[in-house]
Amino acid sequence: MKFVIIGKDGVDGARLRPIHRSAHLERLQAWAHQGKVILAGPLTDQFGSLIVVEAESLEEVQAFVNDDPYMRHGIFQEVTIHPFLQVFPQDTKNPS
Repeated sequence: MKFVIIGKDGVDGARLRPIHRSAHLERLQAWAHQGKVILAGPLTDQFGSLIVVEAESLEEVQAFVNDDPYMRHGIFQEVTIHPFLQVFPQDTKNPS
């Protein structure tokens, strides 16, 4: 199942982001090697970040988010996670 993670930056997000970026990317890379990260990146209006992942459950995604350096070090002041159904382009691994 796919999930969208939206991380809203806190007041110090822009200042703290470069300090913890490599640890955050290493964590994403570990999940990417497992085929779980579909896409990820910062929103260019400085709101925060968008991450789309494939996971077994909401609990798995929540645990991933809770242990992310951006969450632990206050870059994200708030994170929302939503189940997501990819309609277009059609997901060839999991066609609807």
